[in-house]
Amino acid sequence: MTQKIDWRDLRRLCHWGPLVALFIIIYCYVMGVGCILIWWPPVTAAGVAHLIMYTGWELTILYNFFYAMLLGPGFVPLGWKPEKAADCQFLQYCKQCKGYKAPRSHHCRKCKRCVMKMDHHCPWINTCCGHLNHTRFILFLLSAPLGCLHATIVYGCTMYRYLYLGSTYYYLLDDNDLEPLIEVDLYFFAMLFFATGLSIGVTVAVGILFSIQMKIVLTNQTGIETWILDKAKDRPRLEGDKFVYPYHLGWWRNLWEVFTWQGRPRGDGITWTVLDGCNQYTLTVEQLLQKEDKRNRSVEFAIVDNYGGSWFPITKGIRVCCCIPCTEEPRIKVKRGDVVMVTRAYRKWLYGEKVTRIKDGPPEKGWFPRPCAEKIINELHYPPQNQTADYEHDKKED
Repeated sequence: MTQKIDWRDLRRLCHWGPLVALFIIIYCYVMGVGCILIWWPPVTAAGVAHLIMYTGWELTILYNFFYAMLLGPGFVPLGWKPEKAADCQFLQYCKQCKGYKAPRSHHCRKCKRCVMKMDHHCPWINTCCGHLNHTRFILFLLSAPLGCLHATIVYGCTMYRYLYLGSTYYYLLDDNDLEPLIEVDLYFFAMLFFATGLSIGVTVAVGILFSIQMKIVLTNQTGIETWILDKAKDRPRLEGDKFVYPYHLGWWRNLWEVFTWQGRPRGDGITWTVLDGCNQYTLTVEQLLQKEDKRNRSVEFAIVDNYGGSWFPITKGIRVCCCIPCTEEPRIKVKRGDVVMVTRAYRKWLYGEKVTRIKDGPPEKGWFPRPCAEKIINELHYPPQNQTADYEHDKKED
């Protein structure tokens, strides 16, 4: 698939995630430049090289950040369906996109599209990490901790000199003259201390995320597919029926599926290289079986009290407000008489899909307080490990 940047996607900047990320990137860079002018001023070749190296980190971070954000993950065409009509039975149908979900694609409720090889929706770039921008996203995750680590060292040297060697710094003009370059005051030190906290936080947090991403790249998985595989291991099967993950080609080939000399991933986002004995629909068939198993475990609840979708419904009790699910999944409005098919429970909350909804409209899925409903059939009673897997997987896929 050809990689094209649509500059209209700059509107993705109008979100708290990219704005916070850019603030951290620019703030840490500016503070670092200020420290370099003090600690190692560019009056020598080594000083100039140091400043160029530090600026190089900044440009690399910004380049990969904007490339990942503007390129986007790649979306399945609206109304897509496989070339062979008989293959539709192996795929899930997306009512929002009015088409079938291609292998490895999932619908993102925030992007409102089916995303090719969706890994997760990243708030920092305000779009999904998927097939097209996965390479640039990982390079961003690599360059950000390295640049911040460099900045942290610069900050540390500057604070040490401020605390132990005085607040005024000099550089040598000639053999006898010392000229003050910058005088550090308490306000600069406070800003420097804040920048140090930011840089250390980015180094640790983004570094951990980079290691997670590299792990799934080396196994040719996505964040969503790891949960599908976890549930596949626990799903009851007939004797001799063994599920084989079709995309694990060996760590070296897996690496080259994402990182290429051309700087773009292999494939068109629809068709994938698979192991011998597998086909394009091996994973999608497993997903359909898991969905069917999930529907069989669902419980029908009748709504007996209205709920307006508040995140802190005080009228439903203090315990409900204190036990809210820690997830970005939506809350759904329910009213007396509605029926909801519940698939998960978390303390005083239930998650499900409304049965009474607008015809041909998108499914209404989300959390609502347990006191608002009464079971119609029986209680949820499936193994705790399945509840956990459903909870984490649906956070990304629903």
